[in-house]
Amino acid sequence: MTDDPYRWLEDASAPAVLEWTEKQESAYRSAADGWRGRESVRAGLTELFGRLGARSAPRPRGERLFLTRSLPGAEHPELVVVEPSGEVRVLVDPAEVDPTGTTTLEEWEPSWDGGLLSYQLAPGGTEDSSLFVLDVDSGRRVDGPIDRVRRSTVAWLADGSGFYYVRRLHPDLNPGEGRYHRRVRFHLIGTDPDLDPVVFGTGREKTQHYTVRTSADGRWLTVSAAAGTAPRRDLWIADLTAGQPDRPGLRTVQEGLDARSLLRIRPGIPPDGVCHLSTDLHAPRGRVVATTPGDPGPRTWTELIPEDPEAVLEDFAVLDGPELERPVMLVARTRHAVGEITLHDLADGRPVGSVPVPGCGTVGMLRVAAHDAHRAYFVFTGFDTPPEVLCYDARTGALDPWPVPGAPTPPPAAFGRPAGPPIRTGQVTFNSPDGTTVRMFVISLRDTPDRPRPALLTGYGGFGQSLTPVYSPEAIAWVRAGGVYAVANLRGGGEEGEDWHRAGMLERKQNTFDDFHAAADHLVAQGWTTPGQLGIWGASNGGLLVGAALTQRPAGYAAVVCMAPLLDMARYELTGLGPSWVGEYGSAADPEQLRRLLSYSPYHRVRAGADYPAVLLAVFDGDSRVDPLHARKMCAALQAATGSGRPVLFRLERGAGHGARARSRHTALFTDMLAFFADRLGLDL
Repeated sequence: MTDDPYRWLEDASAPAVLEWTEKQESAYRSAADGWRGRESVRAGLTELFGRLGARSAPRPRGERLFLTRSLPGAEHPELVVVEPSGEVRVLVDPAEVDPTGTTTLEEWEPSWDGGLLSYQLAPGGTEDSSLFVLDVDSGRRVDGPIDRVRRSTVAWLADGSGFYYVRRLHPDLNPGEGRYHRRVRFHLIGTDPDLDPVVFGTGREKTQHYTVRTSADGRWLTVSAAAGTAPRRDLWIADLTAGQPDRPGLRTVQEGLDARSLLRIRPGIPPDGVCHLSTDLHAPRGRVVATTPGDPGPRTWTELIPEDPEAVLEDFAVLDGPELERPVMLVARTRHAVGEITLHDLADGRPVGSVPVPGCGTVGMLRVAAHDAHRAYFVFTGFDTPPEVLCYDARTGALDPWPVPGAPTPPPAAFGRPAGPPIRTGQVTFNSPDGTTVRMFVISLRDTPDRPRPALLTGYGGFGQSLTPVYSPEAIAWVRAGGVYAVANLRGGGEEGEDWHRAGMLERKQNTFDDFHAAADHLVAQGWTTPGQLGIWGASNGGLLVGAALTQRPAGYAAVVCMAPLLDMARYELTGLGPSWVGEYGSAADPEQLRRLLSYSPYHRVRAGADYPAVLLAVFDGDSRVDPLHARKMCAALQAATGSGRPVLFRLERGAGHGARARSRHTALFTDMLAFFADRLGLDL
């Protein structure tokens, strides 16, 4: 197929690979020990990560509130319940479950009456969870473990007697495909999960994944399905009052449409009542339509909130408490990646106001209590603003901080911004080579450059995921030391809607890399930095991004950190969750798509004698999404090929995976990243 001299490095357990890995780890430790400022940056990051308090907005259930919080010095967020009296009780603490710190809390969902709680724990960063249920009153486990559950949504019946969830088939049924073949099942509390009936998914394509939801009164069940990460979802609905819960009569809402839609049904809505649905059908930035649960297909949709030509719909919620003069809908959007919330009359969708969010930041999911439906809770965060729960009261129009019980409480007027030198976030625009306007956040101590400085540039540009302003201790630490930190909103992401995503996927993937190169050129042209002071970093698909950048323009960057990366695009489908991403990248099984993949595959573009920048490849042995083999092969190829004399290093972290990890591990990872960049770019940390 193509040259692949380091295929022998794919088998992590082979003696030769173990020997290679041991040598790489030794070389890494030797290099890292020489980086100045490691301990000072570790102390700074520890303090900054310690400012994390809120990790989620409260989920109202019954008269209780459930949320996750981070306490100073704690390794993991803990899940707590706030009683109507104000009493706070810890329900799940991953550090108590596993003192080694390698077990993470994944998904969780309280029952609608707040009496039970489902939660999922995963060992070693694998994200392969087991599901448990506990009684909230006593804190006692009443069900579980249910294995083969990976970040499944859970949809409770109204009385808490059971729930719908997603579980993979036993791996023995499909050897080598154990991470696929998901099924929607129904579980009665206290019964054998291996006997749980399948209610959806039989006979569907192996990479299909599912989301289940019920309305707050437990009447309506919705099931959505997508093939891997394809940007389209099918949707079904069932009236659970019309039959048995283990045999819901699912009816099609949409199937085979090139669109994603989400149905929301308030409690007490009958089949002919009004419910609402968000969709990007004929609206790539999203719109809200009104329909009925009894006949919710596209032919019945009436547009309520039209598409905004410059902002992407993220979420909506209805406030219809009896205290209000009229019910309203809150609509959360990102306008060029910056969060905002507007208010609309629920009857006709006309704008009636806005929620005064604190500035350049990100608005999280909107949470409303059925018994307190004039208030909405959400998390707000910015690059230098730790996540903070805010509460909007539609009776008064007031937006106030909601103190997370027991967590660090920032001064209300500061909305959580850390003390220290004033950090400024600006958003700039520039043109990609094809003339497309691209946006980028630039974080610094100044509004404009006074001289070129060591700069870090990051991006993602894939899967329709947006890089919005979120609390970034690594950015704050770098900027406080005198550097510049930039976040580019590249095609392939979702910052400008679904068209923006599709402009950077499949045959258009090179647009993502061109945008990134143009972002670097803009930082240099505007005087923020120079090529010799510019470092780039990315993780996962962002690792692919910086891998492509360093091989396409090695002279444009002085140092690169590549985390959990995809780098061998000819063989990415063979490991991890690779088959799920064919809709994003294409398949090597198709000759034309293979040609496109090889045109940018970083591993295949390594050229002998090129003056490559310094490179740090960081991987995690529990990563069940992207196999570390990508980084091993790329590391070996770069070490053999580079003519620059700059180091190519391999950092392996054991007991960690692609996503969540203990706070000390997160701090250690970014300490090493910043120390590496400081060493190569000349910043005194």
